[in-house]
Amino acid sequence: MAICEVCGNDYSLSFKVHTVDGSVHTFDSIECAAHKMAPVCDNCGCKVLGHGHQAGGQFFCCAHCARAQGHGELADSA
Repeated sequence: MAICEVCGNDYSLSFKVHTVDGSVHTFDSIECAAHKMAPVCDNCGCKVLGHGHQAGGQFFCCAHCARAQGHGELADSA
């Protein structure tokens, strides 16, 4: 068993996530993994769990949030 680094649960079905920079993280759920690793929208603060948008070195959950920060060129898929 391994201990989740977010909630501390010692769980037999925990899993490891290996990142590009070589770090390894242990989680007991996708929820904990997202809490720790998902980028945060630079406008509204929500976790970006989908593709999101990137502009000017910032992450956004949607085009609306990107536009609110001055990136009018971005649009969501229709």
